[in-house]
Amino acid sequence: MSKITHLKSAAAAAGILLPLAWSGVAWAQDAVNLRMTIWSANEAHLAMFNEIAEGFKATHPNVSITFEPLPFDSYTTTLTTQIAGGNPPDLAWILETTAADFVNSGALAPLTDAFAATAGYELDDVNPSATALWTKDGQLFAYPFSTSPFAIFANNDVIKATGAKTPAELIAAGEWNWDNAFATAATVGQSGKAGLVVRDFKYQSWQNLASIWRGWGAAPWSADGKTCGFTEPAMVGAMTAIHKAIFTDKAMPGPGEDIDFFAGETGMTITQISRASLLPKENPFDWDLVPLPAGPAGEYAVVGQAGVGAFAAGANAPVAVEFLAYMTNPENSQKLAQFFPPARASLLNAQTLASTNPLLSAEQIENVVIAGISSGTVLPGHTNFAQIQQTVRASLDSLWVADADVPAVLQSVCDSVAPLLAR
Repeated sequence: MSKITHLKSAAAAAGILLPLAWSGVAWAQDAVNLRMTIWSANEAHLAMFNEIAEGFKATHPNVSITFEPLPFDSYTTTLTTQIAGGNPPDLAWILETTAADFVNSGALAPLTDAFAATAGYELDDVNPSATALWTKDGQLFAYPFSTSPFAIFANNDVIKATGAKTPAELIAAGEWNWDNAFATAATVGQSGKAGLVVRDFKYQSWQNLASIWRGWGAAPWSADGKTCGFTEPAMVGAMTAIHKAIFTDKAMPGPGEDIDFFAGETGMTITQISRASLLPKENPFDWDLVPLPAGPAGEYAVVGQAGVGAFAAGANAPVAVEFLAYMTNPENSQKLAQFFPPARASLLNAQTLASTNPLLSAEQIENVVIAGISSGTVLPGHTNFAQIQQTVRASLDSLWVADADVPAVLQSVCDSVAPLLAR
């Protein structure tokens, strides 16, 4: 049983409190201290969140909001441990991979009525496709504050120094595909630097490889989530290409190598555009941002999505929902768009995104951000994702050696995870 489900009874008990949030009851002036967990400790992100919190405090002087960064690698585990221990935050960021667990558990407070009743909120402006993961029975349980495409950041200085072709040169020649992207990465990797890093993968978060395997048309399971897809030809082809890039061509760093592209010594990295804030201000390098290369299945895009919800069992659930409505209103959504691509249709345009993303060119915004959000598929997620993720990760461990039998390893993945998918 997921740790999240332990909140069901508490959430039900708290249900008698929730209607107060929708009725517009004036709050007493007792001090209210909201705690919101996030996975970013980036100073620019925190400054923006604190600015929004101060705006809320201007009309709610008794309310303070603390943003609590948790390490990304253990974020969900730490959050669910807090929940199971009876110490849930008032609000939390939630990964798309665990959306189903949180939405179905009853742990989150419903938002639709509260948002619709908030003056100027304009709920109809929020793209329905962006809210699909976070909606159950017509009720929104978390707001998709970030729908961020995966893309490739390139360090042109590192690439050009090896004589390899940059992504921009390959795009101009109509040759931006995975064969050529891996070739550039291999040239850099064989020069002694890292060629291509899939950020946050680290041979554990295998779901981030979707940014590559979607180019083969691969998926880890069927659309209904019940059938394993790791043995399908598309996935075998994609994983074979990834394995070759790592162990034969040295295009990607191997297990145990923790390399940060933004330190300036790596050719390319796959990550989300919100990481542009990590580009160095001192000793900058010539960088570019380009769409993912085309794969055997053609052009494609992958997006990561994060929601933020309020916990129904929290002592301050009604005011937490009220703050969430303020944090995601049109004005503050425009502020959030500086780092997190918005779900609001009115903000998803080059003019708005250019004003909030000054580091990105108009071409990058159009070709990477807007095009990626419009056509991208979301990273894979599933109910009971934590157990599924660990089961697949353990089975994939034997893939990350030079002499691995790729089809045999992927068969072992399906043998292990199939019973979990069929539940």
